[in-house]
Amino acid sequence: MTPDHVGRPSFARESPHRIGMIVPSSNTTMETEVPRLMEAVAEPHTFHSSRARLHTVDAESLSAMVADGDRCAAELADAAVDVIGYACLVAVMTQGPGAHERIEDHLSEIVRANGSEARVVSSAGALVRTLRSLGTSKVALVAPYVPSLTRTVIDYLEGYGVDTVDWVTLAVEDNCDVGRLDAESLLDHVRGLDLTGAEGIVLSACVQMPSLPAVERVEAETGLPVVSAATATTREIIQALGLALPQETVGGSALRRVETVRA
Repeated sequence: MTPDHVGRPSFARESPHRIGMIVPSSNTTMETEVPRLMEAVAEPHTFHSSRARLHTVDAESLSAMVADGDRCAAELADAAVDVIGYACLVAVMTQGPGAHERIEDHLSEIVRANGSEARVVSSAGALVRTLRSLGTSKVALVAPYVPSLTRTVIDYLEGYGVDTVDWVTLAVEDNCDVGRLDAESLLDHVRGLDLTGAEGIVLSACVQMPSLPAVERVEAETGLPVVSAATATTREIIQALGLALPQETVGGSALRRVETVRA
């Protein structure tokens, strides 16, 4: 021991990929489904979340959550994460056409101002980009929101060239209740949709509605590529980190067809 009791620090030569997520305070799904989807990634990685207040899924509460995003991004910058997933879809889409592009750019400026070079992706932007990357211009859609909010999602996707041929919404306003929806019931909801002309299915247009157990079963039953908010977000996290997935992985088409280069 040195006379002043100060030892010499030794640091690890390599750190795991650090994945940051901004999630609604009431969200219980993204921190479950995204790690599950990334289990097949060989490289070490860790998850770190900051929460923005949201309990009831209505326009006023969603706008307040978006305003809280700056604090969350700054907190994750403090943790020196490598990528930040802004994991709320409808909150972004309620901000109007092109909102995901504006919000991703704005949050990127926040993390830069706090000394971080983390890439920022949003679930709203990830869904749009994933559908377009898969060549899907007509979808059937399942959502948990009240009808007016689901129409906002439909209109937002239409603005990026993705039309909705049929849809069903579950009109659940309490976000904790959304997280308790049974993913297995999604198969019955899809069976009730008219898939004529559909080129794909958005099985969960919400970061809180669980869907992972049903994604591959719906793909097998319908023969259509199936995407959810969680699988699209995971896809872009993997791309941002320049990682690769094995061909046989859970998550459906969004992850089986992921490019292994940085997006």
